[in-house]
Amino acid sequence: MKTGIALGSNLSDRTAHLQAGREMVAMLHERSSPPLCSGLYETEPMDCAPGTTPFLNAVMQIETSLEPSALLAQLRAIERSRGRHDSAPKNSPRELDLDLLYAGPVEVVTETLQLPHPRLGARRFVLQPLADICPDLVLPGQAEPVASLLIRLPASPAVRLLAADW
Repeated sequence: MKTGIALGSNLSDRTAHLQAGREMVAMLHERSSPPLCSGLYETEPMDCAPGTTPFLNAVMQIETSLEPSALLAQLRAIERSRGRHDSAPKNSPRELDLDLLYAGPVEVVTETLQLPHPRLGARRFVLQPLADICPDLVLPGQAEPVASLLIRLPASPAVRLLAADW
C-alpha cells in the first residue's frame, strides 16, 4: 500500500541524517521503481523550546505490505540507529524524526498510532513536501487533495526549499 513518511532533523549534520534516513526508509519500499521523495525544505521549529534550531524536512512515499504498526516499529528502529532516544521529551531537538503520515486508505486510532497523522493537514512543513510528490492525493477523512489543503494554510511559519534533488 502507498504509505507517506515525513523526515525531519535539526541536530548536527541535518542533511546527513536525512540522507541516511531516506536510504533506510527506501529499503522498506517493495517496488522496483524508486520511492517518491520530495525536495528538501528548511523550516522554523513549531511547538519547540525557544532557541531551537531550524529543521530540515522532506516527505517520502513508499509502497509496502507492512501493517502500519509494524512499519511504525521499523521507523522507530531507524530513528534510534541515528541517535534518537525513546525517552526524549516531545518536540525536543532530534537527529532524525520519522512520522508515519498515511497508509493507503487505512484509518487507525490507537494509543501509539493515528492515521492519517492527526496534524498533517495543519503543518506546512509536511504538506509542502507532500504536495511536491502527491498533489492530488486525497487523504482518508479529507474531501480535498493535498494541494488544496496547502493553499488554505497561513504562510507562516515559512518553509523554504533548499534542494529539489538531494
